Amino acid sequence: MSALETVDVNTNYDVGEGAENQYLTFMLMGEEYGVDILRVQEIRCWQTVTTLPNAPVYVKGVVNIRGSIVPVVDLRMRFGMEEVEYTPVTVVIVVKVLNEEGRERVMGVVVDTVSDTYIIPEENMKPAPEFGDSIDLTCVKGLATVNDNMLILLDIDRLLNSDELTVLERG
Repeated sequence: MSALETVDVNTNYDVGEGAENQYLTFMLMGEEYGVDILRVQEIRCWQTVTTLPNAPVYVKGVVNIRGSIVPVVDLRMRFGMEEVEYTPVTVVIVVKVLNEEGRERVMGVVVDTVSDTYIIPEENMKPAPEFGDSIDLTCVKGLATVNDNMLILLDIDRLLNSDELTVLERG
């Protein structure tokens, strides 16, 4: 993919029958995560963003996508992982997020690389383990095993509707 090339998921992936259980997966620090493919708008190569003053460290800034200003969040930093330099395989997954009022907004999430798409039946999804108050797993929709690998399925609405990001929406 060149710096300006994007992939429109709705035309390049089979999102027909069974799409409600289909997940786009990506890698962060060697772990595979997944988001509901129906929430994915497109996949873009990393591009320079316009930084925002006083934004949380994991908010890299904003980009203009076809006339819309889209906030971009680095998921590594959002999860408290080690920050790394972006490479040619670093991508931004543009997702549709519903806020608490049910209003849709578009956001970008920076990930190490896109991995695959999987159809995961509900019965194959397991809840995240309980850790009490020591670890907040509210953004984890569930866990699944695919090809002997653990896949962490994210609730993109909860993940990207934190108090800090709500302030960006109002601002």
